Amino acid sequence: MDYELKIDVSPVYELLDSFMIYVTRKWISNLDLGPHWVSDVEDRITPHKVTALMQAAEWPFTDYDVLYAWVYSRGPATSVLHFLDDLDSASIEECYQQIAPLIHDFTIDEASRIKSSYSPLLRLWYEQYFRHVEHKILPLLIEDASEKKMLESKMDPISLIEYASGGVVFEDIRDLKTIVLLPTVHNRPINTYCFYKTMVIVQYPVDVPLEDENEPPMVLLRMTKALSDPTRLRLLRYVAHEPKSLWEMQSDLNQSREMLMHHLMILRVAGLLRIHLRGEQDERFSIRPDGASELQMFLESYIHL
Repeated sequence: MDYELKIDVSPVYELLDSFMIYVTRKWISNLDLGPHWVSDVEDRITPHKVTALMQAAEWPFTDYDVLYAWVYSRGPATSVLHFLDDLDSASIEECYQQIAPLIHDFTIDEASRIKSSYSPLLRLWYEQYFRHVEHKILPLLIEDASEKKMLESKMDPISLIEYASGGVVFEDIRDLKTIVLLPTVHNRPINTYCFYKTMVIVQYPVDVPLEDENEPPMVLLRMTKALSDPTRLRLLRYVAHEPKSLWEMQSDLNQSREMLMHHLMILRVAGLLRIHLRGEQDERFSIRPDGASELQMFLESYIHL
């Protein structure tokens, strides 16, 4: 494959991540944050401001593809407030022109709606939540992005993407020209990806230092949880020799789509599966051999073997 790999880092992406998770509650039960994070946040925000923020729960989820693209297309921002001020001052036409080359069938009316709707809520979210955690998160993002940039000279792009994401593999996607890797803390341990006309943005989880070294690391807990269920062990055996689609799994294993998605998510966040992407709606799954060696490494490190 012939595409450009970029590694980007900005607190604005993390602002969007945290806002999206809070408003949509998407994946919350599978995130390290856990459902309790929502209630912890709301303990610090007045009810009328919570009501204002939750307006966005009714808006299209695809709006976030536009917001991430705006962050990327506007270039590095020195701060979240700099980005928000820049977005406020930009004309609707300017915002539209930045996104139209990236998103199919994007309209100027959509640009107007998203700009006017999200700009004040993102500023409110920053004031009420994100500015209080930014100083802890940003150094982690910068450090991890720097590490991945150093690896660019030592690894080919396909291997680096799979290493950073714990298993995402891109395969012959037509018109793909750019893959952007973004480190994320709020989305840990999930990889997310946004598909555009000629670009894909991939967010990968970064390691967060343990507060108590006597406690098992989250990555080890995710692995042992994933392997504790016989159904998930059978799934790993089924995909051990060649990638399988969700449709093939449903047919061959006589499992419902919902149940398979549940088990696949747990295996994915544990770093035990590869996800082969041929397009936005074309995923196949195979075992990730490095997962077994990482399990042994984390286990031996924790119990001091």
